[in-house]
Amino acid sequence: MDSNKVVPAWAGALAGVVAGAVALGVAYVVAAVLAPDSFPVVAVADAVVDLSPAPLKDWAIRTFGESDKTVLVGGVSVVLTAVAAVIGVLSRRSVRLGQAGLALFAVVGLLAVLTRPDAGALDGLSTVVGALAGSWALTLLLGRAVTPAGEARTDVLAGEGSPARPGPEEPAEAGRPAVMRAGAQLYAFDRRRLMVGVAGGLAVAGASGLAGQVLSGRRVGDTARAEIALPRPATPAAPLPRGADLRLDGLSPFVTPNKDFYRVDTAIVVPQVDPKDWTLRIHGLVDRPVELTFDDLLRRPLTEADITLTCVSNEVGGPYVGNARWLGVRMADVLRQAGLRADADMLLSTSADGFTCGTPVDVVMDGRDALFAFAMNGEALPVEHGFPVRQVVPGLYGYVSATKWVVDIKVTRFDTDKAYWTPRGWAEKGPIKTQSRIDLPKQGQTVQAGRTTVAGVAWAQHTGIEAVEVRIDGGAWQRARLAQVPGPDTWRQWALDWDAPAGEHTIEVRATDAAGRTQTGQQAPIAPDGATGWHSVSVRVV
Repeated sequence: MDSNKVVPAWAGALAGVVAGAVALGVAYVVAAVLAPDSFPVVAVADAVVDLSPAPLKDWAIRTFGESDKTVLVGGVSVVLTAVAAVIGVLSRRSVRLGQAGLALFAVVGLLAVLTRPDAGALDGLSTVVGALAGSWALTLLLGRAVTPAGEARTDVLAGEGSPARPGPEEPAEAGRPAVMRAGAQLYAFDRRRLMVGVAGGLAVAGASGLAGQVLSGRRVGDTARAEIALPRPATPAAPLPRGADLRLDGLSPFVTPNKDFYRVDTAIVVPQVDPKDWTLRIHGLVDRPVELTFDDLLRRPLTEADITLTCVSNEVGGPYVGNARWLGVRMADVLRQAGLRADADMLLSTSADGFTCGTPVDVVMDGRDALFAFAMNGEALPVEHGFPVRQVVPGLYGYVSATKWVVDIKVTRFDTDKAYWTPRGWAEKGPIKTQSRIDLPKQGQTVQAGRTTVAGVAWAQHTGIEAVEVRIDGGAWQRARLAQVPGPDTWRQWALDWDAPAGEHTIEVRATDAAGRTQTGQQAPIAPDGATGWHSVSVRVV
């Protein structure tokens, strides 16, 4: 029987959406048990990230900042909801159409899950089980939506299995739904039975989602972090000099707290790596391949260093820069143990989730504090920042140096291998450009006339900042006073006292590094190797 004339479109859409929710809820539970990143929504979002052109990714980071992944997953969920509603409307003609639609999207989810670099044999199970649950829910809901008007069975979809052709529609009486005739049987849309089924489906979806959330919340990394006692470094960082932090209200502190440190990476779900299972493999153009466990790393001579990290996605004046005290093993020491071959010029590092990064060998081996780091500001690395081990290389943008959750180093060549970002239009090598930022006053702020402080931070990692200058309304450049720094690998605070007259004013800043290079005022976008230009803010003085 053609139920299209009995089940309203809104009811079909509702059935489809609820069935989709059941499918995702059940898939979430199964993924939480097996592997959180095997959840099809996450896998599809990961695929979107990998397949998106670089300008789209740049726009997402600029627009949504560190919430870009949440927005992406939310967007995928909205699209899936809309598709589920369409499947439900089509299913009014035949449940098999809906089942075919769910199967098609299960195939899309399976492809996204199973093509991940770290995919396992069972990772597709969550998608398959979720699709079966959704198909069952859709069939059940549409079966409840249409019921025989007489004493016949009420647990099947109207007309299924009936050889009779549909008869004419019978007019509705007051308070009764319209009915259809199939042979001798009358059929009607039953709103009450559908809504009972919808409530049951939502309960299943909600309970599954809650269970998945609880199971996903059992994070291996957080548990393991609490059990780690940090060893003392063989080479500790020097105490911070007096005056390293000007301690001005609104100025970025010299040391960025872990909870405030920026996070930019491609991981939709943060990898959960148990240090008991972690190994770092170093191979390729080496004489002696090396494989280290986490305990091996902790037993080696450790170095502590204050290092500022910067993301290449940081716009002029942007927030994606932070300074921390790191603890780890010098990368150069481990690479010397492996025996680098003369023709090697790149370290292709791979994270636990398959991300790759290409780091110049000569930079790592030139004596700077390039680390396989496992601690940050006196505690084990936060999971979001790479626990148990990440790379930290002063002087390079993160996309060519700062691999989180690192598990593999292939010693190779730039003309042989390509890292994740290079085929997407970014430069192979990413030395950090000299930059400065105004932290106070803020853009658009209203300040009182008279003596006020203009302050901010400047950085030129592994070169150091020699001078910072500020100008007001395009006038003469004025030298700011500089805070002390422990070395060339950190940012440097600066401040200038300004006798602010009433009116609208524009403040600009530029820095000069220790090699005598003054920051260019020419504006350039972040791609392919970092933004340039002077940061400026406009303020109103009253």
